[in-house]
Amino acid sequence: MRSVNVHEIIDNARFSRFHWMVMALCALLLIFDGYDLFIYGVVLPVIMKEWGLSPLEAGALGSYALFGMMFGALLFGSLADKIGRKKGIAICFALFSVSTILNGFATSPSEFGIYRFMAGLGCGGLMPNAVALMNEYAPKRLRSTLVAMMFSGYSVGGMVSAGVGIFMLPRFGWESMFFAAAVPLLLLPAILYYLPESIGFLVREGRTAQPRLLLNRLDPTANLQADDTLEVVDGKGKSVSVIELFREGRAVRTLAIWIAFFCCLLMVYALSSWLPKLMANAGYSLGSSLSFLLALNFGGMFGAILGGWLGDRYNLVKVMIGFFVLAAISISLLGVKSPTPVLYLLIFIAGATTIGTQILLYAGAAQLYGLSIRSTGLGWASGIGRNGAIVGPLLGGALMGISLPLHLNFMAFAIPGAIAALAMAVYLVSGERQPSAPLQQARA
Repeated sequence: MRSVNVHEIIDNARFSRFHWMVMALCALLLIFDGYDLFIYGVVLPVIMKEWGLSPLEAGALGSYALFGMMFGALLFGSLADKIGRKKGIAICFALFSVSTILNGFATSPSEFGIYRFMAGLGCGGLMPNAVALMNEYAPKRLRSTLVAMMFSGYSVGGMVSAGVGIFMLPRFGWESMFFAAAVPLLLLPAILYYLPESIGFLVREGRTAQPRLLLNRLDPTANLQADDTLEVVDGKGKSVSVIELFREGRAVRTLAIWIAFFCCLLMVYALSSWLPKLMANAGYSLGSSLSFLLALNFGGMFGAILGGWLGDRYNLVKVMIGFFVLAAISISLLGVKSPTPVLYLLIFIAGATTIGTQILLYAGAAQLYGLSIRSTGLGWASGIGRNGAIVGPLLGGALMGISLPLHLNFMAFAIPGAIAALAMAVYLVSGERQPSAPLQQARA
């Protein structure tokens, strides 16, 4: 009989087909999630015209889903620590898929907004749970990279949304964009069949047979037997109250990462909701303006993978500080009249350093919090950040409503990048002064 530390097996495991499977399934979930989130920016110019919405009304309508995401992240992040991440993911996935399909049947802005709020609940809950699950199964040396690669599915979903919009909007109308959400719903049973449950959750529940099988798949050399005792560091006897996020020297870093989440999501959703409309107003056709959304999301995927790779080799927080500075610079330059290739490059960089950095923030938050409070920590960081996501579309609508020059719109979108860089600098200094930080990282 042995006493086996679960974290040691996971942290030191060789990268295998099992890791590929977990990452691919979580990435697939986020592709569908990203499609649902970016769909509003794609259909916005069309529904504004069809329903006669003012910019401020359109911005408010875009925030319905983001209100839902805020509550969903807070609700399902904590709930999954109690019922298991697999169940939490299943509930969230079904909720946002069904609600998105119902959006295609909406006949008024009010009805549309209700369905978007319901879809937002599911989207907001799925993200932190998928990140927590991937973070738990990833070897320590590859953790940031694998989380970033998995989360790049979010950007792929945005690109799919823009690409589908370019093809389907002129031919079948905006409703068809929402009906397409039926496809991922059909795949849900297969995803849930192969997706593993959190090992930490299973051990805490006393269901030790399944964790042994999962750990043997994760690392065949472990050769765990039925009489081996599994130990999960900080996995037992701790509350999942939000107060835990401020204990053991985490208070300053928790507040700093909340501010960074808020600012980053503000930039992401201001750009994803209003970039096509702003570019259409600047004289570009609908197809061309949607291609800018493609460039934004392609940049997000590239930035997430590059940032994760850099974070595993150097320092993830320093990488995020640099990315936020680049975000502020690139977004502010979008309002300057530039040749088309330069404009695409700036949008690509803006996507890499906003959408990409959002993904790195999830990886950073997952590493800050211990296993027993990880979903709660990710859920609250995401939930607080959703306030920024709500402000983003509203801010864009308000700025367009007062007819500001194009460059001032983008300057307003860039300011949060500078604030986020400052917040993460405070996070970095606080972590260096905190003696327990290395232990906390080891436990993550």
